[in-house]
Formats: sequence, structure tokens, C-alpha cells
Amino acid sequence: MLKSFRVVSLLEGFSYLAILSVTLGFVSRDYVSVLGMAHGVLFMLYLFLLSAVSSKHKWPFVTHLSLFVASLIPFAFIAVELFLNRQVASQKPTEA
Repeated sequence: MLKSFRVVSLLEGFSYLAILSVTLGFVSRDYVSVLGMAHGVLFMLYLFLLSAVSSKHKWPFVTHLSLFVASLIPFAFIAVELFLNRQVASQKPTEA
């Protein structure tokens, strides 16, 4: 489930940047509804997986809150990816 969360986190981060690209005029406003719907679905999926993964791994509330706040900040998905990458790496020795 952690790997799924990583994928959704990256997709949600890139969709957020795409929405901001529309605002800045880099992408045509014709795509606002499509990008907005995709971002909304990915954001809701991000929140659902965040809750599920956070409770499964028993992360502290501060970690859960930090990952939520990171979903609201552009480019913060990179820091989230680094954090999740460390979590996956620390999980592998216990699985073997």
C-alpha cells in the first residue's frame, strides 16, 4: 500500500503543478475542467491512502499532518517522495 501511496503522491503533485500552469498561462484554459477533475480525484485518493498508510504504519500525528500540509504546497511532493522512499527502504530488510 505504501508503493501505491507513493505513485498517487507523485501523480497528485504533478497534477497540482498542471493546475498552477493553467493559472500562470502555460497551459490553455480549455483544459481546466479536465485537469481540475483529475486533480480532485487524485487529491481525494491521496487523502484516503494517507489515512490508510498512516494508520497501518502507526505514524505519529505530526507526520500525518505534515504529509497533509505537503499536499497543499507546490513542489512539496518531492520532499514527500524522499520521505516515502526512506520508508520503503527501511521496510525491505524486515520483509526479507
